[in-house]
Amino acid sequence: MSAKFLQILLIAMAATFSGCRNNSGDAHEGESHEGHNHEAEAKSEAKADPHAGHNHGEAPKFQYTAYSNSHELFAEADAFIAGKKAAILSHFSILPGFKAVEEGKITAILTVNGQESRAELSAPTRKGIYLFEITPSTAGKGSLRFVISEKGGNTESGTGEKGELRKRGNYEVIVSEVTVFADDHAPYHALQPEPSAVNTTVFTKEQSWKIDFATALPAQEPFGEIIKTSALVTSSQEGEAIVSAKSAGIVIFSAGVVTEGMSVSAGQTIASISGGMADNNPAIRFEEARNNFEKASADFERAKLLSADNIISQKEFTDTKNRYDNAKSVYDNLRGNFSRSGQSVKSPLGGFIRQLFVSNGAYVEAGTPLMVVSQSRKLTLTASLPQRYLPVLATVREASIKANSQSPALSLGELKGRVLSYGKAANSDNFLIPFTMQIENNGSFIPGSFVEVYLKGLSGTNVITVPVKALMEEQGLFYVWVQITPELFEKREVKVGRNDGRSAEILSGLQATERVVTAGAVQIKLAQATGTLDAHSGHVH
Repeated sequence: MSAKFLQILLIAMAATFSGCRNNSGDAHEGESHEGHNHEAEAKSEAKADPHAGHNHGEAPKFQYTAYSNSHELFAEADAFIAGKKAAILSHFSILPGFKAVEEGKITAILTVNGQESRAELSAPTRKGIYLFEITPSTAGKGSLRFVISEKGGNTESGTGEKGELRKRGNYEVIVSEVTVFADDHAPYHALQPEPSAVNTTVFTKEQSWKIDFATALPAQEPFGEIIKTSALVTSSQEGEAIVSAKSAGIVIFSAGVVTEGMSVSAGQTIASISGGMADNNPAIRFEEARNNFEKASADFERAKLLSADNIISQKEFTDTKNRYDNAKSVYDNLRGNFSRSGQSVKSPLGGFIRQLFVSNGAYVEAGTPLMVVSQSRKLTLTASLPQRYLPVLATVREASIKANSQSPALSLGELKGRVLSYGKAANSDNFLIPFTMQIENNGSFIPGSFVEVYLKGLSGTNVITVPVKALMEEQGLFYVWVQITPELFEKREVKVGRNDGRSAEILSGLQATERVVTAGAVQIKLAQATGTLDAHSGHVH
């Protein structure tokens, strides 16, 4: 039975094969097969229509990125074709904060062969996003210019990317080269290959506008030897004074309670020193001086009347006046520092009491230090360095200073500081070389504390550097986020050299023309961990 089944199956398959051959022959019925070459025919058809069989698929989009001193532009546009309307989805960010443009009129001007096509929007389509529609008038190479008119006249509005003062008004962002095509097919051949998605992460402008985010080009600057050390913070000599007792006696605080850290103003009476003994008693000296002055003053007034009537000689009048002047000088001197209760202890400058040496009621001798009054507006930083750094110290003109591990490093220039001196000989106590700088206190530095310092020696060689906050570390390897587009970033490993607390030298892995993320790198890392997003998610095309 099985043999019969196989025989029937073979007969059915043969019949099916025969039918297929007959149908194939019918398809070419009436055609000459003599010399018929399918390959030559296909080539002939392709030559007749260069786009026949060419599946263009979705209409091409072109991306444009441009920067000015005040704004960043990231746009995605339809292909510009002469005589046809094209949409331009434009994202505008205000520099240096990279925040969205939320108001203001923007005009898009497409210029090709001297002919302009314009589109204007009085307000954003969405926060930070302007959707223009523009119709090019002619084909060719040209430029795309955006004129941004912010509201508010000449009100200050932060600083630009390079640090210059940015005021509200008219600004321009220019895409220097765009192409307007002559027909619908040309844009497909002008498309550039999409950037590699290997190790890249999408981070949209809508996301970056919500966080502290920034990008910048690497700096090319001299970067000499870096000496990392610590420095002791003290008040500068010009901003600190020791208050001493001018006479012996008992210290009595005027305010009742005087403590370290208490604010004082210049000329404020802080304490008094009363003489508890008869010898060298300041209160008795003050009373004697006052009585002598009052007597000399009365004698002088009487002598003036007698001299006017020529009753006394000119010599007697001169002697009387001399006694009066001497008594007045002594009294005025004591009156400024003493009273009936004793010597008045006054602050020589405004600031705070940094150190208190005596207690209320203590007996002191003349010349005894009572307290230190400090302003802390100007501070002295003193670092002690090993002798091997002596040749480098002569070239140090700049430094980075961190008040604590959590605070950012500030340059000597930002703190309005300067290098005062460096030791030409080692200290006899620890055999280290002192290096001294002066800075203005921004409120982060406390006298008596230690700070982290990066001393920077001069160098004539320019190197590529990036801000330290742009670096991310994983298992001892460093990488940065390199901007492919303002919405696509590549995680790239770099080799790091010297570090001054603010900037790090990049030895390899990064070009000077590649923009990197300098703020918000952690958020991009988190976005990478959550998975890949659509680069155009949330965009209104």
